[in-house]
Amino acid sequence: MSRTNDEAVRLIRDLLRELLPAPGCDVVLCPPFTALTEVSYLLAGTPLRLGGQNLHFEREGAFTGEVSAAMLASAGCSHVVVGHSERRQLFGETDATVARKVRAAIDGGLVAIACVGETLDERESGRTLDVLAAQFDLGLGGLAAADLERLVLAYEPVWAIGTGRNATPAQAAEAHRALRQRARQRFGAAADGLRILYGGSVKPDVAPALFAEVELDGALVGGASLQAASFVPIVRAAAGG
Repeated sequence: MSRTNDEAVRLIRDLLRELLPAPGCDVVLCPPFTALTEVSYLLAGTPLRLGGQNLHFEREGAFTGEVSAAMLASAGCSHVVVGHSERRQLFGETDATVARKVRAAIDGGLVAIACVGETLDERESGRTLDVLAAQFDLGLGGLAAADLERLVLAYEPVWAIGTGRNATPAQAAEAHRALRQRARQRFGAAADGLRILYGGSVKPDVAPALFAEVELDGALVGGASLQAASFVPIVRAAAGG
């Protein structure tokens, strides 16, 4: 919940000056709902894509204040974030809710960026991999292999969100490896093409070491995406230079 329309426009213009004509990797920008249409105009004709930060699992109805996949698509979105840790912690979203939202996103023609991750207590008690397996099974296990074309997985350890703490590259790689193995068990060879991002206080100084891990396919960037000066170096690190 950052950036008014005017602030979002200034940020996007700053990013486009730095990243065009080609950012060197896939970049999806997810502003607040109120700025989606304005930002979509700025991104039109560029390789950068637009995403929403959340959606409702129904297409329409008496759900005041909610936004559907169809609404996001009509605003120019190709992607949507689902099940972010803040949605789980602050708004009571569960793996079952995530499953319904992922299904709605895919059925609505969007790519779902589905988030999973453990709390500090779960990490310190040695339950990380069990938690990730359960979140994957309950939130994504009902998909079909063909659905993976419209799925991106994001591993975001809750204890590293907005805290300035990071999972080490080795910790992140272990989690990503376990998630891909789980996906292979469920979906077979289709899981080899599944992108798995790391999210958790990703900053320019740690991005190169994270991206050096072959298990990491990219990053879900939070606070560092609010300034071009911090986001652009992360994009360039993801692009390999």
